[in-house]
Amino acid sequence: MLLWIGFFVLITAALALDLGVFHKEPEKINVKEATAWSIVWISLSLLFSIAVYYAYTEDWSGIRQLTGDFIPGSKAVVLYLTGYLLELSLSLDNIFVMALIFTYFKVPNEHQHRVLFWGILGAVIFRAIMIFAGVALIQQFSWLIYIFGAFIIYAALKMWASKDEDEVDLKNNWLLRRVRKVLPVTRSFYGQHFFIKRGKILLGTPLLLTLLMIETTDILFALDSIPAIFSITTDSFIIFTSNIFAILGLRSMYFMLSAVLDKFKLLKYSVIAILLFVGLKMVSHGFIHLPEWASLVFIGGALLVGVVASLFANARTEEDTDPPI
Repeated sequence: MLLWIGFFVLITAALALDLGVFHKEPEKINVKEATAWSIVWISLSLLFSIAVYYAYTEDWSGIRQLTGDFIPGSKAVVLYLTGYLLELSLSLDNIFVMALIFTYFKVPNEHQHRVLFWGILGAVIFRAIMIFAGVALIQQFSWLIYIFGAFIIYAALKMWASKDEDEVDLKNNWLLRRVRKVLPVTRSFYGQHFFIKRGKILLGTPLLLTLLMIETTDILFALDSIPAIFSITTDSFIIFTSNIFAILGLRSMYFMLSAVLDKFKLLKYSVIAILLFVGLKMVSHGFIHLPEWASLVFIGGALLVGVVASLFANARTEEDTDPPI
């Protein structure tokens, strides 16, 4: 229990410093600052693997008994890093959708950090519920792992069949229509406020609608990523900590990559390959047993191939568009 409390204290302190100290006032996040924060979150995530190692080696707070599995420290680190990299890779699609939502609502750059802060804070709560519910269900009904695997394979094939120009239809979104019927929404932004009052009437702002869309899309993406991590482990502490660290670093990654998203479109196929891999691993887990490091190598390799292929494709496109001398 003390280990869980320590993790929550660490995350709470980091978030409090982020919003309450470093980003207390609205400001435009530039690529340099976003890159620095991305390095901070990635470094913190990697350093936490040391705590994972000793937690399972020394059995801090009875972590082995709590999780119901006796995992050696070195194996726990591999599982943690694999889960972290898996969630980070599957979050790449989420970054594209975030950019679409901010563009649709024309959210000023200086207000985007606040929306992502509260959006990801909500995502932490929803994902915690989904993770613990999923672990409990799989431990009770082990055959669900096959259902989750089939669902992930379906999601991968659906992503493969989708076209690049397919976009989320925000104009006709059911949630937005329902919110506007229940709560009047202003046409203009009012600083960083999600709500304002005019007399005794409470009004929402476009920033509130943006936050709701960020939250709901994250929940939809979690329906893929949470079952996927069950292909790595069913240890609740490893799943939760790796998942949360990946999500917390997503904001800074968005600001770092938003300006160059169009240059990494081939990463979509890396995500598809990763989904297919974990889906097939889940449906065949009863008779095929891969070593723990195999998943880490495949996920890291798929991401590397996607990045290199995207850069190569961009270089070829620029060569083809250069005017002849």
